Amino acid sequence: MRLLNIESSPRGAQSASIAIANAFIDAYRQACPALEVDTLNVWEEALPEFDSQTIGAKYKRVSNTPLDTAESSAWARIESLARRFQEADRIVMGVPMWNFGYPYKLKQLIDLVSQRNMLFTFNGQAYGPMLDIARALVIHVRGQSHDNAANGNSSPGFAHQADYIEFWLKFIGVRDVSSLTVEHTWDARAPETLQQGKARAAALALDF
Repeated sequence: MRLLNIESSPRGAQSASIAIANAFIDAYRQACPALEVDTLNVWEEALPEFDSQTIGAKYKRVSNTPLDTAESSAWARIESLARRFQEADRIVMGVPMWNFGYPYKLKQLIDLVSQRNMLFTFNGQAYGPMLDIARALVIHVRGQSHDNAANGNSSPGFAHQADYIEFWLKFIGVRDVSSLTVEHTWDARAPETLQQGKARAAALALDF
């Protein structure tokens, strides 16, 4: 069993999302001793920019035009990242909330690997997934709570963050996407909510 562990926080040992994901992985190792974990931290991978050269390579591939040396090098890096998804049997993602969304480096990874005939197909009329992954767990970590009010206004709502990640995982071929939401990781309740999050994550690992 190969687990792709996607870390999207730059805070290392101080990260709540990483700590909760690690609790999940520790419990999962006990349930699945043969587990192999591939950790992809979006801040440490030196992700290539999706700049004019890289997107030029993308369009050349679509039109079956030969790539030059620089374009081939950039595309090889994208293929290497996509291969880690292709080789995964399960996925776990730790996703801290940034400005009611997700870290920009996570979106950069998604944009890089979401390529036609790598993670999805498109025949001119319909899209289809290329992966066949049974399950993924997404750990959503938020400093505050959905029911918090600021400046007299109600919360703007957080559902769109989780909805996009779930949509993307299913789009590329994950059949079952589970979510674990841990809130209040910045206030006085943080130690308690972190411990509760770890316990909930460990429980989910028993049937993953």
